[in-house]
Amino acid sequence: MTNFSSHSDNNNDTEKSGNDNGLDEALNKAIANRMRPSKPNGIKTSLTFAWRALLKIKYVPEQLMDATVFPIMFLLMFTYLFGGAIAGSTADYLQFLLPGILVQTIVTITMYTGIELNNDITKGIFDRFRTLPIWRPSVLVGALLVDTVRYSLAAFIMIGLGLVLGFRPDGGLLGVLLAMVLLLIFAFSLSWIWTTLGLIMRTEKSLMGVSMMVMFPLTFISNVFVDPETLPTWLQGFVEVNPISLVVTGVRGSMHGIVTLEEIVWVLLSSAIILGIFAPLTMYLYRNKK
Repeated sequence: MTNFSSHSDNNNDTEKSGNDNGLDEALNKAIANRMRPSKPNGIKTSLTFAWRALLKIKYVPEQLMDATVFPIMFLLMFTYLFGGAIAGSTADYLQFLLPGILVQTIVTITMYTGIELNNDITKGIFDRFRTLPIWRPSVLVGALLVDTVRYSLAAFIMIGLGLVLGFRPDGGLLGVLLAMVLLLIFAFSLSWIWTTLGLIMRTEKSLMGVSMMVMFPLTFISNVFVDPETLPTWLQGFVEVNPISLVVTGVRGSMHGIVTLEEIVWVLLSSAIILGIFAPLTMYLYRNKK
């Protein structure tokens, strides 16, 4: 009787072992046996988020109005409404105004980087991105790369319209390209201010209000529209140290072939200071956002 019981137990163990082996084989077939993909690097993830931003433009093309329609309106209005009163002729004023309007347009639309980030936070997408096994800054870098495309589009439209109206850059193609490079560098650094505020502000409307409160006086109390020598003495000091004025001077000088090394250095230095302060601050807030 004992032998029969021991033999039965052995059969049960063998049968159980066979079932386990069959289960393991089924699991192995169900689970992919390929190697796990390597973790994407920062360049790939940044380009992926840049493509995401481009798709948003594709499906909502109205958001390009600030980079296309508004620059044209500003240039035409200021040239033909104030050109005769300020410079004596619209042709002369156009040579002075276009680089300034170009800078004003580009620096104004830099705020949309922060607005888009704020929208992602409000919708909850932001939290999902932070859980992904990716290089964290790629979410911001990708958006900023697409914004550079927006800036370039606005610049080409402005310069193209200016050429049609009679704008003639004495610096030639190289001067225009140098002006574009300086402006894009400054706009890229300025965008980090709005990403910082985008992480702090509760709504996009509050962010837009703060950005306009900052940019409106900076762009109008500068050398965008008039020569600082025509301003009161007490105001000239502010205009001369205004970062917008420094960029306008560099862009205007590059386009007309009279830029100096000092003017270029001031643009690069101001951009580096802004980037050095707000890029680390943005990343700190990004990592610790609750």
